Amino acid sequence: MTTTTAPAPTEPRNDTPTVDSTRGTWRIVMAREVVVQALNKTFLVGLLVSVVIIAALAGFMAWQGNKTDSFTVAVPAGSPAATAAVETAAGIPEAQGGGAELTTLEVADDDAARAALTDGDADAWLHPAGDPADGWVLTGEADPDSTLTRLLTAGVADQTLTANAEAAGTTVAELTAGGGLTTDRLDGDAVDSQTLFFASFALALLFFIGVIGSGAMIAGSVVEEKQSRLVEIMATAVPLRQLLVGKILGSSVVAFAQNLVFAGVGLAALSFTPTASILPALSTSLVWFVLFFAVGFLGLAALYAVAGALASRAEDLQHTTTPMTMGVMGIYFLTFSASGTFETVLSYVPVANVVAMPVRVLSGDAAWWEPILSLLILAAFAAVAVLVSERAYRGALLQTGGRLSWKRALAVSS
Repeated sequence: MTTTTAPAPTEPRNDTPTVDSTRGTWRIVMAREVVVQALNKTFLVGLLVSVVIIAALAGFMAWQGNKTDSFTVAVPAGSPAATAAVETAAGIPEAQGGGAELTTLEVADDDAARAALTDGDADAWLHPAGDPADGWVLTGEADPDSTLTRLLTAGVADQTLTANAEAAGTTVAELTAGGGLTTDRLDGDAVDSQTLFFASFALALLFFIGVIGSGAMIAGSVVEEKQSRLVEIMATAVPLRQLLVGKILGSSVVAFAQNLVFAGVGLAALSFTPTASILPALSTSLVWFVLFFAVGFLGLAALYAVAGALASRAEDLQHTTTPMTMGVMGIYFLTFSASGTFETVLSYVPVANVVAMPVRVLSGDAAWWEPILSLLILAAFAAVAVLVSERAYRGALLQTGGRLSWKRALAVSS
């Protein structure tokens, strides 16, 4: 007689991750996102190219600032007035901190002067006009250089004033006593408008490069995992909410580090240019920019992640990311060209305040509390963007079969 023993009952298997087992998995996702993006060849090449461009622009500015223009001016032989005018003009760049050198070439007559211009021995010819009342004439083979013209205009005026003062039995100092003019400004040591425009352009460009580059990588990563069905496997081990948080934070770390590199290279390069004197003010503005970018990019990264989730394949990304791209481009063009009241308004509008408020800090136009208030507004925007994006992300990520709309994605998740 055979006795059959019934198998012992087994515990029911449960592969569903518990809350405790998945808590903190966003850190793993974040670390993976940082490593993948940081080692991406496209990202590394783009980073290197951008650093080279920043350094090259700064090098060009340094070269322009230290460049010395040399001019040879033909003057009639035996004309001390012409020689004195050139010598006076030669001292103007040194007094103004510029770079220009003027030398004289004495010529015997008009034909010799024209030959010197034609042969390239002289850049211009300074000679008296036919009528003494008409003053002096500066002749060039073509139009005389504008810098040379400006310098010689001042030199001739100074020499003429000296000669007339001597003829009247007085001195230039007596004639011009009390006629000095100095400039002052109510806003203290604020940055001049040209430097301010350059700084606003640079910050807007940093914002544009950081958001477009890192945002595209987020969207591409999401749709790649979705198209390969890898996300369906990941979803069994990682809650979609934590998956999104990990992607946002990982991409934000990379974008933040990228902008720190750009800012550091830019500041180091500017230290060798004529604008080095504004580095303390510019450094403060850059600190605010980095803070604003770090907060604002959290919301933008969430929106880009949803753009990737709405697509079912890589070819759909151009359509789903277009609204984001257009918005970022609009902010880029508006912020570096804004001024006055419009700039003040933009400095409180998310995400335009990422650029507009640091520029106002640089210009000295913002009170101490304004950047703080603007940053709080941006943080509120980022929080709302992340919360709304989280719903749309959960609703769209596991949906296949074509592009989804935001409305559809939000409806599925509810």
